[in-house]
Amino acid sequence: MIRIDLDNLRDKLAYIDALPLLSGLGIIAGCLSGGTILLFRLATEEVQKLYLQGSSENFESLSSIWYFLLPLIGGICLGVFFHFIPQGLHRTGVGLVMERFNHQQGNMSFKGLLVQFFGAAISLASGHSMGREGPAVHLGAASSSLLAQWAGLPNNSMRVLVGCGCASAIATSFNTPIAGVIFAMEVVMLEYSISTFTPIILASVVGAAMTRAVYGHDEAFNVPTLQISTLLELPYILFSGVIFGCLAASFIWLSRLTYRHTHNITVSLRFTLVGAAGGLIALITPQVMGVGYDTVNAALVGEIGLTTLLLITLTKLVATSLFAGSGIPGGLIGPSIFMGATAGAAMGYIGVATVPDSSASANFYAMLGLAGMMSAVLQAPLAALMALLELTSNPNIIFPGMLVVVVASMISSEVFKQKSIFQALLAEQGVDLKTSALSQHLHRTAVPAAMERSFSRAKRELTFQQAKELVAQQHEWILVGIDNNPSHIIPTADLARYLEEHPDNHRHGTQAEYKTSLSENTTENNTKSDTEKNDTINLLKIPASRYDVTPVLMSATLKEALDVMDNRSLDAVYVHRMSAPTIHRVFGIVTRKDIERFYR
Repeated sequence: MIRIDLDNLRDKLAYIDALPLLSGLGIIAGCLSGGTILLFRLATEEVQKLYLQGSSENFESLSSIWYFLLPLIGGICLGVFFHFIPQGLHRTGVGLVMERFNHQQGNMSFKGLLVQFFGAAISLASGHSMGREGPAVHLGAASSSLLAQWAGLPNNSMRVLVGCGCASAIATSFNTPIAGVIFAMEVVMLEYSISTFTPIILASVVGAAMTRAVYGHDEAFNVPTLQISTLLELPYILFSGVIFGCLAASFIWLSRLTYRHTHNITVSLRFTLVGAAGGLIALITPQVMGVGYDTVNAALVGEIGLTTLLLITLTKLVATSLFAGSGIPGGLIGPSIFMGATAGAAMGYIGVATVPDSSASANFYAMLGLAGMMSAVLQAPLAALMALLELTSNPNIIFPGMLVVVVASMISSEVFKQKSIFQALLAEQGVDLKTSALSQHLHRTAVPAAMERSFSRAKRELTFQQAKELVAQQHEWILVGIDNNPSHIIPTADLARYLEEHPDNHRHGTQAEYKTSLSENTTENNTKSDTEKNDTINLLKIPASRYDVTPVLMSATLKEALDVMDNRSLDAVYVHRMSAPTIHRVFGIVTRKDIERFYR
């Protein structure tokens, strides 16, 4: 009974309109993702509290020698860790999630989840200049993907659950449910779809609720309520957006450059060298160590001077670029926020000194810089804008924030031709995420939604009586071939036409002959006499519209089925699913015309 229910559930989820079921699964995915991320965050923070005074981010409390030694030791530990794991598990973070979502339907592994969990924990505990949000997105997406794989859900549903996991991850990390939804669709899924909004929203709300249950309802950053006081300040705000766009483009370019010059170095040596470089930078500005949200808060309330702001912005950019380009398993969203807040605060100080009658302040421009840098680095202006609103609880910042996020994004993408940091690093690795509206539409539906379930099975050679009985079943198709390896399909109507046109050319077999024929393997029937051969019909030789076929899994999306047809120059596939070890049951047939009919 349970098996039947699961099969019915999978069939319903194959359709694009399975909203109630997807919504329920979105809540489950949100809980699983949020729980995994909270476990990761709590574990990391508890370890950091063992040697940091006051808070898990207070790396400045360490003695100066540890500014260098801690990142170096972390790099050595990561190098040893990654040396003993397979090469295929070395890549982690948001970029990997984007690649898996767009090229492998969101299929992620449990081993990859463990590598991300422990690798990022080591990196953050070592004070590497990385964030925790990127690892959180990987952990949330992987936990949701594993849920879909465990339940045997079709790939279109797995893709939605991966989006749910990403949204829950951002909501859990920042306590920003709206930004979580927009991030999942704008950055990872690269699409906005009404059919996926509801489950992703529910997952994001669940993630935010879980983090509020543990950490409270306060915003991530405490800032005064500020607003633009005069429209005369707009030119300087636009100029600030240009600066943030240039800073983001520099960060992306330097990360790409680091990858090009380090990816051929062995992982153990690479991570050790980068750890040492991070330690040397930390000797100059220890504020760059770790996530650095204590420094962001200080910038937002105007507690850091101009010279220090400029110095830590520059060193944070260099340090994070080195870590990101070398493949250290950490996040890039947090460092983007850090650099934006410190650069924005610096712009605020400069504005007060240079712009006549300006009401600019470090606090105000730090908030704008936070959004502008995040927008330009991720190429996600709407997600950055929503994050700005939710992180500060200041609706007055939206008007100038809209100008900054748009200008910063356009400067980075149009003037300097930089993609988002994740797409840029994927491009360096030879991964292309180009997609189309049609492929996105076909990815939202699994093959059961379009397949023809009316078909008969037959061997290549039939008696006249067998052929008549196949036609009498009135199925749409005949699947031709031995049980485990069908090779062709022909329309039943073509066989019926052949029988009508050749009523006397074949001797009608008796029922006994028919039963005997069913038990014989016609592929080995090389000893028949010429007379016996004339009494059979070869389905591969009669005039008919025959199509070569190859299998696709029941869980495949229509886009996957179409890709199989294109890659093998076919016009049809048959759909199967494993019903027992080494035994596959065929459920239907999908032709190219079926797919065209679906999307039209």
